[in-house]
Amino acid sequence: MATIRQDNDTKVFLVTGATGAIGKAIAQRLADIEGSEVVLVCRDKLKAEKAVNEIIGITNNPRVRSELADLGRHQDIRELAGRWTGPLHALVNNAACTPRDRQETPEGIELQFATNVLGYFWMTDEFTEILKTSAPARVVNVASYWAGGLDLNDLEFKRRNYDNDKAYRQSKQADRMLSAAFAEKLKPFQGAGTPVWLATRPIGKETTGRYFGHLAETNCPFSQDKLAVNALYDACSNV
Repeated sequence: MATIRQDNDTKVFLVTGATGAIGKAIAQRLADIEGSEVVLVCRDKLKAEKAVNEIIGITNNPRVRSELADLGRHQDIRELAGRWTGPLHALVNNAACTPRDRQETPEGIELQFATNVLGYFWMTDEFTEILKTSAPARVVNVASYWAGGLDLNDLEFKRRNYDNDKAYRQSKQADRMLSAAFAEKLKPFQGAGTPVWLATRPIGKETTGRYFGHLAETNCPFSQDKLAVNALYDACSNV
């Protein structure tokens, strides 16, 4: 899609998983901010067009558009970053899936791990230089209180019996940990209300690598385990 013209006051937000309930709510609230441009990253063209039209209709902000990419596939994300023009002031990683049965991407990666974890990793990694040149910019990873059970030796449930709930909890723990991992490498980078708050308010620029819930910082023991955080980062880097 054509890039919308930006002026010096425009703040550009990119939201993944933007046709889902939380993703669409995040995108809508960002689009409601004066001077914002919001880009929805979606897999399905028809759903993307419907979401864009809905958000424009509700917010009267014409600077809402979509980009197509499968967040479980590195090449799609690489191509998305490659065709990006202009600044990006906030990347909101939100895309997630929870298939009931174990599935793999065409590249042979377990689908929840690919989408919910590697998607966050690849988006942040591929957009790093764009975010740096757009500074002040930030990354917001949407995680969950429902997190835990991560097995660094079996991230893709190749040895364990696959359970979609366990896989989801593991992925959300990993997302929290990746926030800490990238914070170490990308300082000062970092449900709908908290991501929008972090993406737009000074708190998101002043703190990095922390876990927030209900508009407040929350203790996250997963992110404090430096050895595990670095091991997860290395595992994602080597996929």
